[in-house]
Amino acid sequence: MTTPTITSLAPLLDRLFDQDEAARGAMRTAFADLTDADRARMMRSKTGYRDLYGRLKDAPLAVSRETGHLLYMLARSSRAKAIVEFGTSFGISTLHLAAGLRDNGGGRLITSEFEPSKAARARENLTAGGLIDLVEIREGDALKTLQVDLPETIDLVLLDGAKALYPEILDLVEGRLRPGTIIVADNADDSPDYLARVRAPGSGYMSTPFAEDVELSVRIS
Repeated sequence: MTTPTITSLAPLLDRLFDQDEAARGAMRTAFADLTDADRARMMRSKTGYRDLYGRLKDAPLAVSRETGHLLYMLARSSRAKAIVEFGTSFGISTLHLAAGLRDNGGGRLITSEFEPSKAARARENLTAGGLIDLVEIREGDALKTLQVDLPETIDLVLLDGAKALYPEILDLVEGRLRPGTIIVADNADDSPDYLARVRAPGSGYMSTPFAEDVELSVRIS
């Protein structure tokens, strides 16, 4: 039996998660001049997030190890062939998703990142993992990069960029979601408008909190 791609990636992922853990101190320093309220306002602002993420351009901002495994499992269980990701960062979540595509026999993963240095790091990591051929990294504002040339049908969506933009990104992809399409929103508590939308009766979604600050939704109509 062929070794699952996610298993072969373990040394690379361990190194990247260790780097993420080591960067937590730098993240606290980046926010030293902000109150918790100021940070929360920036996180939920549709314009202030640029300053917020500018402060964190050298931080991996990785999903948790558990969420990474969840992403791989969802990609595999849904037999995904077309995935869209909002927020590449250093590509840790992208590696998990692309591993799922590889083990499904191939596919296309479109991911968007507005910080050029992070997109470059993600390319390096995906190349090291032997998965770059499955991934298209689009640099720039996702409100523009995800407007065009998306797959006709999307099987899985990961939202892990600027939290205030989750509803707008959903608008861009919604017409291409089939019944059964899975949407994973990381740090979803910082996007109350998004949560209200996917949890509303009659919204066309079933949605539930999953693990720590992750919202797991399924398109049902």
